[in-house]
Amino acid sequence: MQKNRLEAFSDGVLAIVITVMLLEMKVPSGAGLDALRPLLPLFLSYVLSFLYVGIYWNNHHHMMHVASTVNGAVLWANLHLLFWLSLLPFATGWMGENHFAALPTALYGAVLLGAAIAYSILAHVLAAAAGAQSRLARALGRDLKGHASIVLYALGIALAFAAQWAAQMLYLAVALLWLIPDRRMARVLGDTPH
Repeated sequence: MQKNRLEAFSDGVLAIVITVMLLEMKVPSGAGLDALRPLLPLFLSYVLSFLYVGIYWNNHHHMMHVASTVNGAVLWANLHLLFWLSLLPFATGWMGENHFAALPTALYGAVLLGAAIAYSILAHVLAAAAGAQSRLARALGRDLKGHASIVLYALGIALAFAAQWAAQMLYLAVALLWLIPDRRMARVLGDTPH
């Protein structure tokens, strides 16, 4: 099976996710800065979600570049990831519209947690399809950053009910952790020194 169709479909879904998130921000009726103030929470949640979509797109691209084969299990694992990412516009809008209230912040974290688990599953299904000695399997290793992200998201969900700002800082911290494309993939591709 060719992986280019999987990549093209994923790119299209992620482009739609970004577009839907942007459409959630309604243009204010006033022309002054005071008309923008109510949009600030929605804008900040949009920026965080845009960052996350960009991170997933970038790391997905690198991982697919390293992957050598695609099979039916990979296709379903990829759809599982896209499912969670497609929920980002709703979670982003609800969190922003409600000024980072506890339940919307927790739901946002749950979507991020679902996406992180789905990405981990996709990575391991891709590695299994290629074999234990494949470049991808070697690059993934123990996936400490992936496992740490899952733990931090779960912690953020719990914190959302006590201190929403702390949950938001955890979500931002995980995004910053992944901001640079996955160096494990770059090393295997020869893009960076070992």
